[in-house]
Amino acid sequence: MQANKTNEMGTKEKLRERFLKQPSDFTFEEMQRLLEGYGYEKSNKGRTSGSRIIFKNGDKRPIMLHKPHPGNIVKGYAMKQVYEELKEAGLIK
Repeated sequence: MQANKTNEMGTKEKLRERFLKQPSDFTFEEMQRLLEGYGYEKSNKGRTSGSRIIFKNGDKRPIMLHKPHPGNIVKGYAMKQVYEELKEAGLIK
């Protein structure tokens, strides 16, 4: 069990490091795992939300993203938006 937790922590840290480099091939699934690692939970905005996804984390400001389509790569402006939101929330430097 301990090896699993250590490996999981290493994976989360690698994902965070990758995100901080703002790569142009960051997937929506990676973004979801990243935000979940910071305590956010995915919440569709309702049946008619379409591709709008909101991530909530207690009293922190929610992060809204559009799920990319037809591909799966998060747009550069969305990467910057999430970076700024996490920075403002005090979760990254």
